[in-house]
Amino acid sequence: MHSTLVRSSKHAYVSKQHGHLHPLSLRDMEAKQHQIKSLKSYPETGGRSLAAAAGGGDGSGCRGGPVEMDMEAKIQKAIDFKLEGHRCYKEKKFREAIGKYHRALLQLKGVHVSDNTTGSEVNLLNQATAKLTEEQRSAVETTEIECYDSLTACLLQSELVNYERVKEYCLKVLSHQRDHFKAMYRAGIAFYHLGDYECALRYLREAKNREPTDTNVLRYIQLTEMKISKYGQRESGKETPANP
Repeated sequence: MHSTLVRSSKHAYVSKQHGHLHPLSLRDMEAKQHQIKSLKSYPETGGRSLAAAAGGGDGSGCRGGPVEMDMEAKIQKAIDFKLEGHRCYKEKKFREAIGKYHRALLQLKGVHVSDNTTGSEVNLLNQATAKLTEEQRSAVETTEIECYDSLTACLLQSELVNYERVKEYCLKVLSHQRDHFKAMYRAGIAFYHLGDYECALRYLREAKNREPTDTNVLRYIQLTEMKISKYGQRESGKETPANP
């Protein structure tokens, strides 16, 4: 026969089994109530809370489960690699610095998660989904911005500059921080050397709006305008038929 819960006139819970009433301990009552509540709240996870299903511990709402700890470790490792990159950059070890920044970014791969994660989206097999705290989210974004910004600085120190990569990294920085002066300026330089003078001028003018007296920005604006002027003259020369 099944054991059932009944309530006596003194409001104490007892267990009815084989026709006899046996008093339940406080711990037994709490355990049964918790089990019933969990089953009602999260039937799709077999009575486990969302935090427990995601690897977040005992379902009490406390952080510190394996997923959160792994996330925290990844973020901290990324910050450590970034700081090592800064040290290498100051020592003019640009190739080593680039390697450190890339390793920092690799640590952050997969850290980003959706704000609207639901129980059905939790991957119970690899437990790869977790919520980031505001502090963690801020640390991830700041680390990414600093790494991409520093990567462009390193690349511009190379003998043969990969301007395509410089452009890519600058645009990544600007996707996070639209008014980032160095990213605007370096994007302008990259577009200039890639021959896209219209885009170069746009970014350089945005940089000038931020720093109106920066001599490097003003020099590149002048160079870009000269290229556009030459290009315009060449195009107009093509369109004008030669005099007989």
